[in-house]
Amino acid sequence: MGMRVDIATLFPEMCQRVLDESILGRAAKRGYIETHCHQIRDYTLNRQKQTDDYPYGGGCGMVLYAQPIADCIRAIQQQVAEQGRPAPHIVFMTAGGQRYTEAHARRLAQYDSLLLVCGHYEGIDERVIEAFADEEISIGDYILTGGELASLVVADSVLRLQPGVLAEQKGYEEESYWNGLLEYPQYTRPEVWEGRAVPPILLSGNHKAVDDWRGEQSRQRTRERRPDLWEAYLAAGGTARRRPKNRPATAKRSPRPRLPNSPRPRRRSPPGRTEIWPACIYMLKTFVCTANRDGYILGKRYNLQKMSPIGLGKPPKLQKRLYNLRPLR
Repeated sequence: MGMRVDIATLFPEMCQRVLDESILGRAAKRGYIETHCHQIRDYTLNRQKQTDDYPYGGGCGMVLYAQPIADCIRAIQQQVAEQGRPAPHIVFMTAGGQRYTEAHARRLAQYDSLLLVCGHYEGIDERVIEAFADEEISIGDYILTGGELASLVVADSVLRLQPGVLAEQKGYEEESYWNGLLEYPQYTRPEVWEGRAVPPILLSGNHKAVDDWRGEQSRQRTRERRPDLWEAYLAAGGTARRRPKNRPATAKRSPRPRLPNSPRPRRRSPPGRTEIWPACIYMLKTFVCTANRDGYILGKRYNLQKMSPIGLGKPPKLQKRLYNLRPLR
């Protein structure tokens, strides 16, 4: 049973349509997440289904009633309890809430159930916020006509962090803000578009060099575009370069002393790694055996038939377990 997100709003069809599309929609069909949008208007007590009224003290705009919102929240809490889940964490989307960041998304993603309440018009009666809100969130220093878009932003950023929603965990760990930096630039085909070419390093096939380039681009972008993030990154212990220039050289291990007339130790390949010599390939029946850098054929022991070497060198001589090959210099 995946994470559940409920949205209390005056426009549930608008929100549910977004949540049912693309990545979140596929994840919901597979059971990784669960989303529900609830109509606040269904819980009004008046015949006209009115949900708002003029504010006390005067002023422009309309304020949402506390009663229908409170009854809607209680109904959602009951539905969540019937599923055997803990009580939902209740968040009101208001302009006066804490500014939303990736850190908030990671924290909210730890809850089993999340309830987002959307304001509209001039706002919500403060008394229902005091009675039910665990916290208030604002997605930025600007005003929207309602909290629906803000709630969808929070829902998307939280649900994408749930297991199974994205194909790989690396999919969100390399995004902007995850490690305090902006993401590096991305490129795809064709290699040249309207005279603009893909950086050659991305076509080199050298994964280590590509990772270094991406890290440097990420730091450069953050330093130029978001000085506030860059200062916070450095204050948190981040470095301006992935590896310092003057790294102390690692001391080399002195060779082990060898007794006079003792046989020279045989060179071995590093454990877990085998390097192939393409010049030492021989046909054994229907098998193709290759030699590693130590000069030994890889694979099991087979009966030798008449062999014709592919490349240079002579056919190997039969030994007890391995076929000894003379490395080609």
